[in-house]
Amino acid sequence: MPETTAPQIHTVRSADHAAIARLPWHLPLGDWSQDFLGGLPRGISRHVVRFVEIGDEVLAIKETDDRRALREFDILGVLGNLAVPTVEPRAYVTNRTTASATELPGALLTAYLDFSLPYRALFSRSLAEDAADRLVDALAVLLARLHLVGFYWGDVSLSNTLFRRDADAYAAYVVDAETGELHDQLSDGQRQMDLRIAKTNIAGDFLDLQAAGLIEPSVDPLAAGERLFEAYNGLWRELTRVEEFSVNERWRIDERIRRLNDLGFDLGELTVTTDLDGVSLLVEPKVVEPNHHSRRLLRLTGIGANENQARTMLNDLDSHRSAPGFTGGAHGSGELPVELDEDEAARIWLDEVYKPLISAIPENLTHKLEPGQIFYEFVEHRRVMSRARQRDIPTMEAIAYFIVDYLSNLPDEALYVDSQKF
Repeated sequence: MPETTAPQIHTVRSADHAAIARLPWHLPLGDWSQDFLGGLPRGISRHVVRFVEIGDEVLAIKETDDRRALREFDILGVLGNLAVPTVEPRAYVTNRTTASATELPGALLTAYLDFSLPYRALFSRSLAEDAADRLVDALAVLLARLHLVGFYWGDVSLSNTLFRRDADAYAAYVVDAETGELHDQLSDGQRQMDLRIAKTNIAGDFLDLQAAGLIEPSVDPLAAGERLFEAYNGLWRELTRVEEFSVNERWRIDERIRRLNDLGFDLGELTVTTDLDGVSLLVEPKVVEPNHHSRRLLRLTGIGANENQARTMLNDLDSHRSAPGFTGGAHGSGELPVELDEDEAARIWLDEVYKPLISAIPENLTHKLEPGQIFYEFVEHRRVMSRARQRDIPTMEAIAYFIVDYLSNLPDEALYVDSQKF
């Protein structure tokens, strides 16, 4: 009788090893009991997929050859470390054989993404009229994020993506990365190849939906691919283009940062070059982890704030730092920017912007809003003023207008909150 060998199980968490080892790895995944299906919706896949409960969570198992299981496990891990939305790799299994020593494919195990659905399951439900457009838009954002970190997907499609509801939009996650390649940076040719594949695959996805009667026959499958192409290209231009500003148009830098934030991206680096003609701004956005801004702000300034408030303060700090002659009191002197480390720039920003604002608020107005929210409202008020007047508003001038025209007319939120206790 042929000698069989035990499968090799490689796990991220050692606590999972014993439970995974008890699964029937001697059987092809397609022959596993229906008990392992778990009743979860699955998308179309070239591979056999099953769901199992391990402890208090559900894992997805995809059958593939040993080499691809290891490769995709590694790729998903790197993408996760780069803060790209993706399923989380938990284990891979190699060296599988049947009871008669026949070789079996390997397997990749990933954590099931709570509240996520494949696109077919979404279309099986009652969706808003523009749901298809929003799914394609979410995929365009995901593809841009992947390309920013140097990932060539090679098989972009709705089928290889999971979607979660995000307010009135969707968030897209990579679920199948076996065809992908990681590079330091993608060429334009690689990005365009990914887009061509995406257009073809998405048209196929929508043809599949039509064949299943999940969308109207009048829907044009090719139009969905074109929408992704247009959405991606518009987003990529916003993320990567270089803009030039005059020395008195720092408010336009604020506008650029705001547009990027609205798209879900944050600045990785802000480079400003000054010459006789003006200022050139190079923006390199990146996605950051949750609460990144709160932690960074606390480290730099000692200010505790909510995440969105902190992001506003840090954006203002970065914009203030980019101003010509930013040396701590040399604004408007025409001097070239002096390279300051982040801690020194934060100290100057505190002294020149944050503290003057908070100190200028009269005692009878301090209960209007908490400090973090006061600063957010101040930045918004200053931005509207700058836009209307087409110029930067000096800090003290902006503070005076903010207090008189805006803050003094707000209700006292602190008192309002206290009144709810009774």
